[in-house]
Amino acid sequence: MAKSNRKQVLGRGLSALLNDPNHNIDSAEDKNAAQVIGNIIDLPLENISTNPFQPRTHFNEDALKELSSSIKELGVIQPVTVRKMKGDQYQLVSGERRLRASKMAEISKIPAYVRLANDQESLEMALVENIQRQDLDPIEIGLSYQRLIEEINLTQDQLSERVGKKRSTITNYMRLLKLDPIIQTGIRDQFITMGHGRALVNVEDPKTQLDLYKQIVKKGLSVRAVEVLVRQLKNPKVSPSSYASPFIKEAAADLETFFETPVTVAANDQGKGVLKIAFDSQEKLQHILNKIKSEG
Repeated sequence: MAKSNRKQVLGRGLSALLNDPNHNIDSAEDKNAAQVIGNIIDLPLENISTNPFQPRTHFNEDALKELSSSIKELGVIQPVTVRKMKGDQYQLVSGERRLRASKMAEISKIPAYVRLANDQESLEMALVENIQRQDLDPIEIGLSYQRLIEEINLTQDQLSERVGKKRSTITNYMRLLKLDPIIQTGIRDQFITMGHGRALVNVEDPKTQLDLYKQIVKKGLSVRAVEVLVRQLKNPKVSPSSYASPFIKEAAADLETFFETPVTVAANDQGKGVLKIAFDSQEKLQHILNKIKSEG
């Protein structure tokens, strides 16, 4: 019954791992192993060591405090997963947030699902369950995908099947790792979004990447505005008005009719822009001014 509940909690990707007959599980030389393997038991926190293969390095302190308060009130609802070591020692496979929050809540024991696993399986299990969490930042997800490919020797197609994500989705996350470390930190700290990062990764020059990143943060540029800037960098001959919305283009056409002279408009997604009214003589300029004054 415990195994069945565990499957429902973990989801399809990790459930498939736990039942994969191709994995060779190491046997622990422990006479008490048979009594705990495959069961959920209450373990003293002091008997659980952290997972050296933990792919996650960034834990939000405020979120941990919230989880800690919940654990104080309700206990640990979802058991962590550990692997049996020698004697009464266990090693965490997944659930480090719950373990950290439990220590913060100063409780003595935590429910744990016990299993045997070799080092490669421990890494794979931790990585796959981590990817399935909802609170990971895009950089953490990209790093987890990369580790699964490089350290478990999976192809992108195999990884796609294992985690239940499209190959293009996996590629998009992994491409973020090509960004300058400062920009990666900006994504993790939510100064910019993954969409901004996907646009910036198309800029090959690191200095230009950083310059655009600073503009995004300073001016609050939208993803669409950054995409336009990147396209302009790649093709300087194309003017920003080429990407103007239908409303902007229509407004420019109306002004050309009104002033009887060419008018161009350059605008960003936030509605800010520049209006250029052409004139070829002093008389034409005076004609434009008279039009403006008469409308005023």
